[in-house]
Amino acid sequence: MKDASGRIALLRATVAVVGVGGLHALTYRAVAAEAGVSHGLVRHHFGTKDQLIAEAMEFAIDESLRGSNMLESGLTVSTFAAGIESLADRESSVQSFQYELLLESRRRPELRPLAERHYRAYREAIARQLERLGVEDPELTELIWFALDGIVFKQLVLPEDVSPALRRVRTLIEAAAGD
Repeated sequence: MKDASGRIALLRATVAVVGVGGLHALTYRAVAAEAGVSHGLVRHHFGTKDQLIAEAMEFAIDESLRGSNMLESGLTVSTFAAGIESLADRESSVQSFQYELLLESRRRPELRPLAERHYRAYREAIARQLERLGVEDPELTELIWFALDGIVFKQLVLPEDVSPALRRVRTLIEAAAGD
């Protein structure tokens, strides 16, 4: 197991374990079993469970943003948020992992910086995309972030057609951009 690819495999395994069983299912042994390595290797790479959780959250945020189109430079209003409706399907463990940590941060204050990082990363990605589309409106950014976050959460729990909501989001962006 090469160091960088080994760490990534362990982060993927961490996300999978928590995504399926919740944060209470996270143990070195569970991550090791998911990754097909010894549990000592997990401890070697991350030291503490808190470090493992922190790095897994960073990994999950990056994976989720890459899985959406929020990092693409050629985005148009009509393609804004494309793929959000199926993000929960394509990356259910990544999305579940993030929501598990967000909820756990209510009970464990030491996780609050991870929750703040999560919200900041998505909000900033949306703001950047809106700016590229000619829209600089912090309130609209908040509204769109809340809508997209709600759509992903809803798709995890009870998937359904969300195209009407996405059309409305795009209509709001078009109006703000003056298109």
